[in-house]
Amino acid sequence: MHFSIPDTQELNEGNGSTYIGYNIHINGIFHCTVRYKQLHNLHEQLRKEFGNDNLPPFPPKKLLPLTGGQLEERRALLEKYIQTVGQDSKLVSSELLVGFLLSAQEETTCEKSYWDCNYDQELMTDPVALNLLYVQTVCDVEKGWINCTRDVKMKLSNLQSRLVKREYIELARTLKYYGFMQFMPCYCDFPKPQTKVLIAIGDQELSMRLVGPGQFVKEGCFKVTRMRCWRITATHNKQDMAANSQMNVNSGLELSFEYLMSKDKLQWITVSSEQAILMSVCLQSLVDELLMKKNGVQKKQPAINKGNWSYMKRDGSCHLITLDDVNSNSREDGSAQKYQESFSIKKLQEKFSSVSFKTGKEFIENHAFEGIGDDDL
Repeated sequence: MHFSIPDTQELNEGNGSTYIGYNIHINGIFHCTVRYKQLHNLHEQLRKEFGNDNLPPFPPKKLLPLTGGQLEERRALLEKYIQTVGQDSKLVSSELLVGFLLSAQEETTCEKSYWDCNYDQELMTDPVALNLLYVQTVCDVEKGWINCTRDVKMKLSNLQSRLVKREYIELARTLKYYGFMQFMPCYCDFPKPQTKVLIAIGDQELSMRLVGPGQFVKEGCFKVTRMRCWRITATHNKQDMAANSQMNVNSGLELSFEYLMSKDKLQWITVSSEQAILMSVCLQSLVDELLMKKNGVQKKQPAINKGNWSYMKRDGSCHLITLDDVNSNSREDGSAQKYQESFSIKKLQEKFSSVSFKTGKEFIENHAFEGIGDDDL
């Protein structure tokens, strides 16, 4: 397993300050973004588990803000550290490191921890949550991820200048693609092979905008309740196809989903994108939330098991990394004030194994498809 940290990105803390995120790639494919303190916390737990002699030195902390040169030096040292850890078969196969990587991917790909925008109403009653929603919405508008007419942009700018956060969010909530996860341009075989598209996921759908000479020439959506299943495949030998079509379709990954086009017609649709795994994870979390709401399931209270490891999130909070089902580790008194939630390595491995490289024969069943009715058609 080859690790690399080829670059960094500046991320918003949510309170006006920023921090540096380090982009970890595994075998050449983006996996997650983590902070320095998260890797330091991982190192401390690895040191306690395997001993200091079995680990490479960890880049030291700095008291003052890093200069450009110091930031590049830290990136290189962190990359060397994680590459050295990745070369140790005992470390790289440990439940602690596996749990960290899976949790980091979970946090990176699901920063939006819910899909139903109706939850915003409840969150906006809390000043901190309101500010986080506002910062995220402003960022999405500025990036063009939320569709705005010129008039609406002017209204939003006016609200932003007055720092009227709630009104800003309320207006943005009426716009297309509010609350969606946006992806980089990629290629699809629908409606015809090698069609350049821009994909967004949210509001119980996968939206697809066809990109032409005049930018977006057509827009359509695929309801998640009409996807019977999907799968991730690793692709090879795409160079000749790309040369013939003069398009870069050699992403190496494909997301294919079987869609109910009409009452009696199922059709496979394939998207070629280096973000195919991220798309699959988003679809899975959207379906999970949809089923949870349908079944009236409430989030379980977290449990604390003293012997287990923890994963530090970017905001400094922690959740447990457990080896088994979290339900079997619950304490009788139910006390769990220190941790926000618990994750089982076993459950995370089951979840993410479904979006790893496949031969093309294995697929993820969509249990939300089972409840499809005439209204969905």
